Amino acid sequence: MFDAVPATASATGESTVEFDADLIARLSRNGPRYTSYPTADRFTESFGYRDLLRAVADLRTRGTGKPLSLYVHIPFCATVCYYCACNKIVTKDRQKAATYLAYLKREIEMQGRLFAGINDVEQLHLGGGTPTYLSDGQMDDLMAQLHRCFRFAPDADGEYSIEVDPRTVSVERVHSLRRQGFNRISLGVQDFDVDVQRAVNRIQPEAETLAVIAAARAAGFRSVSIDLIYGLPKQTLDTMRATLDKVVAAAPDRIAVYHYAHLPHLFKPQRRIDEGAMPDSATKLAMLQLCIERLTAAGYVYIGMDHFARPEDDIAAALRQGRLHRNFQGYSTHADTDLVACGVSAISAVGATYSQNVRTLDAYYGALDRNELPVARGVRLSMDDALRRSVIQKLMCQFELSMEAIELAFPIVFRTYFAAELAQLAELERDGLVEVGDDWITVTPKGRLLIRNVCMVFDRYLAAPAARGTAAHSKTV
Repeated sequence: MFDAVPATASATGESTVEFDADLIARLSRNGPRYTSYPTADRFTESFGYRDLLRAVADLRTRGTGKPLSLYVHIPFCATVCYYCACNKIVTKDRQKAATYLAYLKREIEMQGRLFAGINDVEQLHLGGGTPTYLSDGQMDDLMAQLHRCFRFAPDADGEYSIEVDPRTVSVERVHSLRRQGFNRISLGVQDFDVDVQRAVNRIQPEAETLAVIAAARAAGFRSVSIDLIYGLPKQTLDTMRATLDKVVAAAPDRIAVYHYAHLPHLFKPQRRIDEGAMPDSATKLAMLQLCIERLTAAGYVYIGMDHFARPEDDIAAALRQGRLHRNFQGYSTHADTDLVACGVSAISAVGATYSQNVRTLDAYYGALDRNELPVARGVRLSMDDALRRSVIQKLMCQFELSMEAIELAFPIVFRTYFAAELAQLAELERDGLVEVGDDWITVTPKGRLLIRNVCMVFDRYLAAPAARGTAAHSKTV
């Protein structure tokens, strides 16, 4: 295996992450990514749209309304990428998008009325699918509807982002997106190697991607992000090294390096992946180590899990200031918001509830035709859920927590309430992943890559032996 890489330092002098391949190989297991707690697999159909209405009514009654974060899901793609695990509809019939947009605008109007008076928006994210599957005119229409129904903070104070497939936009379209109000853009790249691209059915010329990045800079986007994936078929250390060199040269503000989770029993497109061409576990770990070394050497700050950012980027500042948050879009700079999500399969987080929309177009259209919000399932958090969510959020986003601070926020004695969990943490402490003091639990640089393992200790839904290692989740590293 590979030797441990000592904790590196960012350009700000902050300790980042230590790579220990032997430890990762021994401890990595299937587990949640904790974009929520309870995780989405714990949502139930007994929670419906009326429960969401009650959650918003509670906000009004208690006067606890927060600024909003909006998520809008555009499910359409023109072609299928074999690795993709998103809820998507692959079609070249553009009329489907027109129909969907008409219904999406109805849901946005309903949500706008529901949150009337408490509808100040500080964050917007369009995801998919491929949001730029919509034409420029359709995007104008969508953004106008959002601004009719919600009050947006000024450009300088809000984060308004969109996921873009560089194959779907021209330089002119990038400038149009900026004019429409987006100030952060996220580009799917995955890998620059042509053989890898062919293996996953995503041919994306490097020049095309670089042109979009240059256009985003020229248009005045505040932040440009690039998504990469390691563990894809045909990838080698050499191809990964070449891709990283090109990415570093392009100098994006944020970089996400995701581990490819091969779950063909859940995601049909992945059945087209040639499993024999996939790198083995040792090679994937070496790729991860290479990514960490190359990006931190280039001055990027390790944010958490699979995210890196330039020290001056907003998300790096949020990490330094203890404002980092984690939601269904990953790490976020806006912690103190309620999340309102529109579109098929989109998940809202309002007050002490999560609610997920229906997953199919027919069910989505049917609910809206009945003048109902298209909620399919969700959960209302118990006190225990809220407590554990707070603990997991602090560990995921700050890599430490104060037991006293938790006791001030919840009616518990931490060491008594979490006696069993602290016993489990002692095992991770022996492995060097955490340090447990009189008041503080601190995740070490060595434990940061295995932060999901640390958080799983506090997940009561994994307590049953049958739930451990469930195939519904990817490996923790």
